[in-house]
Amino acid sequence: MNYSRWMRTSIPVLFEDASLVAVDKPSGVLSAPDRYDPDEPVAATLLEGRWPRLWPVHRLDKDTSGVLLFALSEDTHRALSEAFEQGLVRKTYRAIVRGRPAWNETACELPLLPDGDRQHRTIIDAANGKPSRTEFAVLETYGPYSLVEARPSTGRTHQIRVHLAALGLPIACDPLYGDGKPLLLSRVKRRWKGDPRDERPLMSRTALHALKIEFAHPLKKESLAIEAPYPKDFRAATIQFGKA
Repeated sequence: MNYSRWMRTSIPVLFEDASLVAVDKPSGVLSAPDRYDPDEPVAATLLEGRWPRLWPVHRLDKDTSGVLLFALSEDTHRALSEAFEQGLVRKTYRAIVRGRPAWNETACELPLLPDGDRQHRTIIDAANGKPSRTEFAVLETYGPYSLVEARPSTGRTHQIRVHLAALGLPIACDPLYGDGKPLLLSRVKRRWKGDPRDERPLMSRTALHALKIEFAHPLKKESLAIEAPYPKDFRAATIQFGKA
């Protein structure tokens, strides 16, 4: 695997102690090896050598940036995995979506079936899908786009992306559940005067960021909240939209 492009930029560490590590995963990096993307960079591999061993606790989609958690021992991995399974971990995401919701807050509970079609997408399936729930809140609107906060209480594959698409609000630039088109300032700013031939996209990857994760420390039992700042592209998009 050719990781030379990523080796030039270290993955920032957000939190570290003797039990666990949380890093700020960049977009374009896999959380764990994937049979469909065997040659893509993997976070654990890029972090090799900094700790004796890392146990992945959860996953983020390749395009999704933000907080990614690893355990440093089997016992911690077991405890954190159980916390995720029991819904004791609070996860907060931010997404830029195409559309303007008619609501300020809502929840989606459509059952989801991973790998349900030929494109390996997660599909809504009332008969065979697993119970799924995501709470949403609108934070800002920018022309035809909106900034939405998502709080999933279950952890199905592509859950936030599918639920938003089902609500008629596909995440910007999402190639699987949206139109995959890049996010352009000219589509938002009414009096944009640039040359369309030279315009650079504000974002060209799925506009989803894992902002925060909150849970009880597996050993200390105290509440722990870890947050990842917006990456450069996500931050630039929200700033430019605010000026539109």
